[in-house]
Amino acid sequence: MIIPAKDEADRIAATVKAALELPGAGLVVVVDDGSADGTGRVAEQAGARVVRHARNRGKGAAMESGAEAVRLLDDGESPRHLLFLDADLAGTAREAAPLVEPVRAGEADMTIAVFSTTVKLGGHGFVVRLSRDGIRRAAGFAATQPLNGQRCLTRAAFEAARPLAAGFGVETALTIDLVRQGFRVREVEVPLAHRATGTDWRAQVHRARQFRDVARALATREPAVAQLQDKLRSRLR
Repeated sequence: MIIPAKDEADRIAATVKAALELPGAGLVVVVDDGSADGTGRVAEQAGARVVRHARNRGKGAAMESGAEAVRLLDDGESPRHLLFLDADLAGTAREAAPLVEPVRAGEADMTIAVFSTTVKLGGHGFVVRLSRDGIRRAAGFAATQPLNGQRCLTRAAFEAARPLAAGFGVETALTIDLVRQGFRVREVEVPLAHRATGTDWRAQVHRARQFRDVARALATREPAVAQLQDKLRSRLR
C-alpha cells in the first residue's frame, strides 16, 4: 500500500502500524512529499519503506512515486494491487480491508472509500460539489465522496490513468478517466476517519489549492469548460 504524506510526523507512525495489520499487508510505502518535519524518519521507524521528494511535488506525483517504488520492489513478481491511504488515518487505517476485497475478487478495478463515520469539516463543501458535479457531467458517475483518497486499484487501472492529474485534482481525474475507459469503479463503505480540515487560515489555503487543482483537472476533461476557457483567452488577447 502507498501513503502519500507531507508534514504528518504526529500521525504517520500510527497510520503505518495500523496499515501493517491489514491482511496481506507485506509492504507499506510512505512517500514523504517534501516534509519539513520528521515524517519520513518516523514512518521508517514504524516499519514503512520510505520514498523522499526533496521538494513538495503534490499528491498526484507522490502517488506515482509510490506506485513506481512498489513496482521496483515487486522485482518481477505478479503486479500488486495498489491501496492508497491518507497519512492522517492513524489507527483507523486497520479498517481499510473492505476496499481491497472487491478488487482482489475481480469484481472492481477501482474502489473508492465512503466513510461511514463522518467528521464535521469547516467550510461549505464547495470543492466537493465542484468535483461531484464535474464527475457526473464528464463521466456519468455519481460519486458520494469524490475527493476521498482511500482507493484500491489494479495495476492495469492505475497505468491506464497515467499521467495522473496534478495535486489535489488526482482523485477527480482518476474517477473520470477510469469510468470513461470502461473500468469498473465501485464505492465501498468503510469505518475510516481522518483529521478534520478545520477553519483557520491554513485550512482556507488548503481548500483554495484543492479548488484550483480540481478545476484544472475538470477543465481538461469537460469539453464545454475547455471551450469556454479558450474563448476567454482569445478575448483577452
